[in-house]
Amino acid sequence: MIERMNISAVAKHAGVSKATVSRVINGTAHVIPATADRVRASIKELDFYPDTSARTLGSGRSHLYGLIISDITNPYFPELVKAFEEIAESHGQDVLISNTDYDPARMERCVIRMLQRKVDGVAIMTSEMEERLIHTFSERRIPTIFMDTSTAVPGASVVSVDYAAGIHQAIAHLVTLGHTRIGFISGPAALSSARSRTQAFIAALHAHGLSLAPEHLIEANHRIEGGHRAMAHLLAAAAPPTAILGSNDLTAIGAMGAIHEAGLSIPHDISIIGFDDIQLSAYTQPALTTIHVPRAELAATAFRSLFHRTDATTPDTPRPRSQAHLIQPTLLIRNSTARPRLQ
Repeated sequence: MIERMNISAVAKHAGVSKATVSRVINGTAHVIPATADRVRASIKELDFYPDTSARTLGSGRSHLYGLIISDITNPYFPELVKAFEEIAESHGQDVLISNTDYDPARMERCVIRMLQRKVDGVAIMTSEMEERLIHTFSERRIPTIFMDTSTAVPGASVVSVDYAAGIHQAIAHLVTLGHTRIGFISGPAALSSARSRTQAFIAALHAHGLSLAPEHLIEANHRIEGGHRAMAHLLAAAAPPTAILGSNDLTAIGAMGAIHEAGLSIPHDISIIGFDDIQLSAYTQPALTTIHVPRAELAATAFRSLFHRTDATTPDTPRPRSQAHLIQPTLLIRNSTARPRLQ
C-alpha cells in the first residue's frame, strides 16, 4: 500500500500517470526522455525508493542482468563492464558481475550465483564456458548472449568481434611500411578467441604473399608478463621479426618492455601493434598502434539483445530465435610502427 501511495505521489508531483512512473522505475517500456527525467527528478525530490522485492514479486522479473567476464585485472574488461552497466542503468536495470579468472570451478560458482539471484538474462563475455553450463541457462529459459563463442544451444545469441578484419588491417599496414618478417604473440590456445586471432594472422600473411616462420609465432597468456617473456624469446631468434602483432594490448605492452630492455628502439628497430585499444595503450612510450574494439558498442549490443528478449521469453511463448551480431574493429595508428631498417 505504501508503495502504491508513493507512486501516486510521484505521479502527481511529476504531472504524469502512475503507469508512466512504473514504466520509468521498471524500464519496461519506452518513455519520452524529457518525461522520464521529470519523473526521476520527482523521485529524487520526494526521497522515494521503490521496493525492488515488490517489483520482482509483481512482475516475475528481477530487473537484474548477469555479466560474466574472464579477467578483471585486464583493463579491457572493466571498460566493458562500465559500458554494460551504463546502458543497463539507463534502462532501470541492475547488473550482477562475476569474474572467472579462467577457472572452470569458479565459472561454475558464477553460474550458480546467477541462478540463485534469478537474473533476467546473462551476457557471457568469456570463451571458456562448458557446454553443460550453457545448457543450464537454456533449460531455465534465461536469455543468454555469448561473446565469440558459437553454440548450438536453442535461443542463445552471440556477439562477435571480427578479428579477421582487424588483423588484416594491421598486416596491410605493416606490409605497406615494408615489413616482411612479421611475428605474432598469440593468446592461450585453449581460448577460441585466441585461436581465431592466430588463424586470422596466418591468413592475413598469406593474403599478402608472406609465409610465417615457425619461430616467429609464440603462445603467451594475454597478460603483460606473458608478452614480455614471449618477446624475449623472439629476440633470441637467429633472424628476429622486424614487426610484432600482439594478440591483445597487454601482450604488446609486455613485449615493448622486453624490446626496451634489449636496448632496441620502437619503432626504429621493431614495430609493434596491439589489439583491443585499452586506455593505457595511448600512454605507452611510444603510444601503441592498436586495433580498436568498440567496447561501448559491444556492451550495448549484448545488453539490448538480452533486454528485448526478456519479455519474449516465458514458459507460454515460443523460444526467441538466436541472433548473431558482428562488431567491426578498426586499426588505430599511433607511434609504435614505422618502416623497417634493412631486413
